[in-house]
Amino acid sequence: MPPLIETYLTPSATAVKFAIKTTLAMMIALYLALWFDLDRPYWALISAAFLQVRPMSGMVIEKGICQIGGTLTGALAGIIIMALFAQARVPALITLTAWIMLCTYVGSLWRNNYTYGCLMAAVTAMLIVVISNGSSPGGIFDIAIARLSELGLGAICATLVSSLLWPTHVGRHLATQADNVVNEAFENAALRLEASDDIPAMQKALRGSLGPLTTLETDSQAARFEGPEGPGRVRATHVLTRRTLRFLATLQALHQLMHDHADRLSSRSLDVSQRVAQGFREAEHVKGVPKARKELQSLRHLVHESDEAGMAPLDRRIRLGLREAIGHAMVMLDAREAIASPGRYNLRSTSLAWHRDHLAAGINALRSGLVFGSLAIFWILTAWNSAMIALLLGTLFSSFFASRDNPVAITMMFYKGMLAAIPSAFLFGHVLLSQANSFPMLAMLFGTPLFLGLMGATNPATMGYCLAFTIFNILLTMPGNDMDFSFDSFANRAVAVIIGLSCVVMGFRLLPGLGTRLRRRRLIRAISRDIHHLPRRSVSDAESRFSGHMADRMLQLAQHDDMLPQDQRHLFILGLTGLDVGSAVLRLRARLDDAPHPLVRRAHRQLLSALAKGFEASANGHQPTGIREAGHKLEAAIADHGNVPADRRVLLEGLIERLTLALERLGRIMAERPHIKPDHRPEPVGN
Repeated sequence: MPPLIETYLTPSATAVKFAIKTTLAMMIALYLALWFDLDRPYWALISAAFLQVRPMSGMVIEKGICQIGGTLTGALAGIIIMALFAQARVPALITLTAWIMLCTYVGSLWRNNYTYGCLMAAVTAMLIVVISNGSSPGGIFDIAIARLSELGLGAICATLVSSLLWPTHVGRHLATQADNVVNEAFENAALRLEASDDIPAMQKALRGSLGPLTTLETDSQAARFEGPEGPGRVRATHVLTRRTLRFLATLQALHQLMHDHADRLSSRSLDVSQRVAQGFREAEHVKGVPKARKELQSLRHLVHESDEAGMAPLDRRIRLGLREAIGHAMVMLDAREAIASPGRYNLRSTSLAWHRDHLAAGINALRSGLVFGSLAIFWILTAWNSAMIALLLGTLFSSFFASRDNPVAITMMFYKGMLAAIPSAFLFGHVLLSQANSFPMLAMLFGTPLFLGLMGATNPATMGYCLAFTIFNILLTMPGNDMDFSFDSFANRAVAVIIGLSCVVMGFRLLPGLGTRLRRRRLIRAISRDIHHLPRRSVSDAESRFSGHMADRMLQLAQHDDMLPQDQRHLFILGLTGLDVGSAVLRLRARLDDAPHPLVRRAHRQLLSALAKGFEASANGHQPTGIREAGHKLEAAIADHGNVPADRRVLLEGLIERLTLALERLGRIMAERPHIKPDHRPEPVGN
């Protein structure tokens, strides 16, 4: 059954509650806006609708704070622009275009509801500048106060309804996502440690873990608005994100060894891996964290007891990798418990150092400027009053969609929802609403299409269509105390809506953002630069920055790989290998940075440089060179001048061999991609 039909034939209780809550918040906001005789009451409706898209109490509060803060900033910017260019429309619009581009640029670098605050700063400034064109200074200030009142009223109503009617909390949502992350990660571990050839099953388990992990990390910031336990949940989320990604990187390395080089491993190592895989499956299915932790502790004892004297370097590296994976898994369980019950656990973690792509942000800003500039020229040339609606939509959606994955597809979903809203708004908002003579009748008639649209807004497959249907019903009707029910005004608004959203669609078609090839190149440079810079900071500072950057990059890469065909997904593997190499560099630094002999320190630095250059070469489709030679020099220097036990030297030999094999495999994978041409060796990023 198609998702749209299923949504309305068999609606879930969550969808019905969400539609009731949001419709009620919007009707309360509309009633108060009409009672206070605000200039544009429909802005209170739109404000309440946007805040209720994620109706969890902490999320609504955070978005409300960002909305009010962005509105205040935009109002101040609009007043300053009009104070400078009150009688000069063209310079005012040029300055406004620059402001909209700046807001879009900053919003593209930030995350979650902070992006929404930047959007409101752009929209509010646009409304003040466009509506107050030719107004007196006092009129400009009145317009700014009116916009603040309308948007603030919608935010207050949405917050109160969300807190009082069927309240839901971010903490419970985060606990559910954490369960999904851990369970799917353990399933992925079982498949990889069995050296499975079932690539679709491994990809499914990987996506099943990374999808909730992305949601978890994005939504966790709102938990700080839900009482004193919120910051503990945020820290636990950062721990879970970092440990899960290290867990997945370790599993990727172990799977590569056992799948591609099983002939170089002893049967004992493969048997232990199979038993650990079964243990992860059992830990996944047991009820409760204590039982799962007990299962992992038994696995740790099993791996320790399997150690034998005289093991080959790769066999010893397999055992150490298994112990590392089990250790990461146990910390993941602690983080999962701290998210669900933050009072019982108090984990420490620094916030993630976000990866910020300034080129992508610049493209988004340029697109927003082109869309608004084109519509502003159209407004000046035609002197059409309804063109202000097109300007509003161009500003709103060119910024709103810029930070979303696959914005072209989302824009087309909104376009279809807008087309469906035109006949609905004409029937309910004009033909029937013109007969209403009281607010209860207005709420019943106007609230019907809003309720129907909101019913489908909880389903990700239909959210774009249904949310657009709701918003455009509001914009095409524009309820107020002095409504114009003439067909001419409705037709003008409908044409303006089509023009505005069409410009947004064309903007995303002309400037769709970074393609896979450019994204890959920038990713390689960013990871290579970070690996090259690891020796330049203290170990703790380097570890915090590197794992934070890599966590954010890999979450984005996982989302991007999901949009590619199965045989073209390679960016996430590239990220996992980069994380594995960077983690190995940090481990080597922790053990050898303070080596007493200068020859050991020099050989150590040469190996770190060889690993960074080897990753860069492999990521560009070349085979790495110089890693084994640098490793042999370090082993010889340690043997001659270092005070390192023999078993430690065997582990070092196994680590170098494992990393070399992993990078050689990455080089083969990248060389097989049809859009990668390994005929040019890239310049090194750093030394």
